[in-house]
Amino acid sequence: MSIPALSQPERVAVARLQAMLELLPTALDRELAPAGLTAFEFTLLEALAEAEEHRLRLSALASRTNATLARLSRVVTGLERKGLVERAACPSDGRATNAVLTPAGLAAYQDSRGRHADAVRALVLDGLAPDDVDQLARLTYAVLTRLDPQARYGITADGVACPADPAAADEPACPADPAACPADPVTVAEPA
Repeated sequence: MSIPALSQPERVAVARLQAMLELLPTALDRELAPAGLTAFEFTLLEALAEAEEHRLRLSALASRTNATLARLSRVVTGLERKGLVERAACPSDGRATNAVLTPAGLAAYQDSRGRHADAVRALVLDGLAPDDVDQLARLTYAVLTRLDPQARYGITADGVACPADPAAADEPACPADPAACPADPVTVAEPA
């Protein structure tokens, strides 16, 4: 019994998606380099900046960024050396460690947000019409529901959720009122 190969349109779509997924982080790294950050470091700072008390368990941060604990630990160590993040014991679980954003880390995040937004616009959004952006959101959400069914990344049908880890006792979940969420929620239409 043979398994049918991908059709030509399927091959093209997947090849383009893979190329974009490979090229975008490198391009963002290049744009964030003057701020002294990589795209992944920016993502970590953003998750911490939006979290309750600017802290998350390392395991929750790793899950949210799809990083192994080993990779996350290396990057957090680098951010510690830069004075942007500190590690702190988790008050409710002595076995767990939190990553905590320092005031310098919050300033670095705030200073680099505009550079990051400009890069994302230039690299991705400026080439799309508003309807294309909506379609991109729908299509990527449809794929994400298969790749991340537990929504570890915080991407939901309604948008981007707060990064708090509801499974962690010392880290409350997002408030029921989205307006009270410290994150900038992004509304995403559910795929049809």
